[in-house]
Amino acid sequence: MSTTWHILGAGSLGTLWATRLARAGVPVTLIVRDQARLQAYEAQGALTLVEHGEARSYPIPAQTPDSAEPIRRLLVACKAYDAESAVAQLAPRLAPDAELILLQNGLGSQDAVAARVPHARCLYASSTEGAFRDGDWRVVFAGHGYTWLGDASHPVPPIWLDDLTAAGIPHEWSTDILTRLWRKLALNCAINPLTVLHQCRNGGLEAHHCEVATLCGELSELLQRCGQPAAAEDLQQEVERVIHATAANYSSMYQDVDSRRRTEISYLLGYACKAARRHSLHLRHLEQLESRLIAHLQSLGLPSD
Repeated sequence: MSTTWHILGAGSLGTLWATRLARAGVPVTLIVRDQARLQAYEAQGALTLVEHGEARSYPIPAQTPDSAEPIRRLLVACKAYDAESAVAQLAPRLAPDAELILLQNGLGSQDAVAARVPHARCLYASSTEGAFRDGDWRVVFAGHGYTWLGDASHPVPPIWLDDLTAAGIPHEWSTDILTRLWRKLALNCAINPLTVLHQCRNGGLEAHHCEVATLCGELSELLQRCGQPAAAEDLQQEVERVIHATAANYSSMYQDVDSRRRTEISYLLGYACKAARRHSLHLRHLEQLESRLIAHLQSLGLPSD
């Protein structure tokens, strides 16, 4: 029998993966925060995936972190700021050969998780798939994309990639996953904070071409200094392409702020600015962007870390 996928985090991407895996007949178990959330889920009875306007429900079993069931394969789909503590809570349940797939935005949380569970194999993932929740336990598949997976310390791909193929999750095993993560970090830093500050969809940044171009120049300099020249290549062109291709979308950071949720600033813009300071690199516009974003979050009463 196939190994069960335990899904930690019932947000948009966690729900998107869980429902597609379940649809393909792959065993899936959802891990929810506490007993109250478990009762709410059991009252609902299923996760719902809305794709091409059609809603289908999947009665996936769920449990709380204190369940006794061992975990061999864990998709960590919670926010970057929750990942380390959530995984630490599950550490006693991890089998000796456990594998974790880390689906967090930005950089920093992956290293923290890996340090918490040194006996487990931690694989990094970078996804361009788009999804949003339009209700509790419901996810709308908003944009077909791609997921790159890799292991910076062990380049051999795992056999469970077949489960992703069966589930129709477009993916590719990457031997340079850190380059992918740095590239995604730079894209997010060039787009997400500006959509929050200018209160616009991604396409609205086409009216702020000079600001975007200046940030891309500084981010390219940072990537070069951090030993990621491949991630810096043609960055501005890629950012402009993403802005155009996702013009009607709101960035994840915009959605978080609009919903008065904590953002992942520390793992995106904050991580980039810390890396610049570590390399004694003065990136004036990037630093100003961080200051402006922090001030904006504080003005709304939102955490700025």
